This record gives sequence, C-alpha cells and structure tokens, in this order.
Amino acid sequence: MQAKEPGYFAAYRSLKFTRDAQGVLIVEFHTKGGSLNFTAQDHTDFVDAFYRISQDRDNKIVILTGMGGDFIPGIDFSSFGNVADPSVWSQVHDEGVQILENLCNIGVPMIAAIEGRTYVHSEYALLANVIVAGEGATFNDLPHFAGGIVPGDGIFTTWSYRAGAGRAEAFLLNPHPVTAQTAYEWGVVAEVVRNGKALSRARELAAVYLRAPEVTRRNTRAHFIRPLKERIVREVGYGLSLEGASAADLVKSMQPKAEPAAEKGKVA
Repeated sequence: MQAKEPGYFAAYRSLKFTRDAQGVLIVEFHTKGGSLNFTAQDHTDFVDAFYRISQDRDNKIVILTGMGGDFIPGIDFSSFGNVADPSVWSQVHDEGVQILENLCNIGVPMIAAIEGRTYVHSEYALLANVIVAGEGATFNDLPHFAGGIVPGDGIFTTWSYRAGAGRAEAFLLNPHPVTAQTAYEWGVVAEVVRNGKALSRARELAAVYLRAPEVTRRNTRAHFIRPLKERIVREVGYGLSLEGASAADLVKSMQPKAEPAAEKGKVA
C-alpha cells in the first residue's frame, strides 16, 4: 500500500511534488501547469516549502525542475508592491535569506534538472549538488543589474562559488543568456544531455546515489554544501540590504521630479 502523501505536497500553488517508493522527491516549479512566472506569493511560499522538504526524512533524494519547458523564466515585479517601502523590503530581505538557508538545510543529495530558460533565481539550481541541463538550456539574470538593482540575493554568491568570481562578476554586470555548454565549461553544469532528457537523467543519477547508505548520503550532502552554506549565511543578508537600497533608489528615480521651491509661484 502506498504511503499517504504529506500535507505540504498540496500546500503551494506553484510547486508540484511527486515522490516515488524509493523516496526520490521531484519538485516542479510551475504557474498553472506551465512555466513559472515568479511572484511575491511564491517568494513567501518557498520559505515554508523548502523548510518542510528539509524536515521530511522520507525524502531521500530531491530533484528540482520546472514545468512548461523552463526552469524559472520570468518574474512578476509588480506583485512585490512598493519595494521602496522599508516594511515591504524587510519581508523580501528576510524571506530571501530564509529561502536559501532552507535549501542549504535540505539534508539529502540534490539534483537540478534544467530545460529551457533559467532566467530568475538560478541560485536555487546552483544550490543543488549536481545540475543536469538539456543542450538548449540557458542561464541568465533578468531581475538585477540590467533592471537597475544590485544582484545581492545570493546569485553572486552561488555563481562565484561554482564558476569563479571573475566569470560571475562579468556575467552579472552584463547579463546575457549563457548556454548549457558554456555553463558546463565553467563547472556549473555537471552534464549536458539531449533536450527533454534532463529529468530522466536526474532520475538515473538518483538511483545511483540511493545505492549508498542513508547516513552516508546525508552526511555527504552536509559535507559538500557546508562551504557554500557558510558563504550564504555570511553574504546574502548583507547583499539583500544593498539590493533593497538600490531598489528604493530605482523607484525614486522613476518618480516625477518635484518642482524646485524657488520656481513655485513664479509668474512668467
């Protein structure tokens, strides 16, 4: 008899959970069954979702992937409200830190299966132990420098850890699509496979990892993620503070400029 699914599997509108009898949990990002358009509600939900995944010891391997042929291709900026409001950014800041720390705290091997576009929150994928990408997959950073704000939410931390600081800085200062093959050459992607085969290859790798005893799997994940987790804890809160200040300045720059006081009431 199949075990009853835990309640959190149905708790989040943009996450689909599937777990097989061996404990391989597949987490699929989506918006109504298609590619995910990331929103403020997702930002809030993912804090709890990744925590619940980390606490569930029936999860033996975790695979992150996307639906609709993409990982995370877009973001709804308007859903975040007035990011110049300190109370709004305080929530974004705190959730941003918690999401990444909760991903780091998932205590089993993680695989990211990437197809199509990973243009938003690619750091989620880079916190996996292994990334398998379809040959047509591309990585980019839409929300930050090109949009006028600091890439401070962990994307620099993860890309500099995986690809090197020089590559990460150049990539994030001049965002553009990076192919799966280039990401492989940088050491970010572990394997490039035919389009549509990333998830099936991730399942094959999960089966290999399951041959090791559970304590070995869990302790290996803990050992491998620790150096990156230390950087996440040290850097991301500060980075998000800088990002928030730049977001507030961006909002200010988009507002109509007030008429100088000396000009008020002046008669032509």
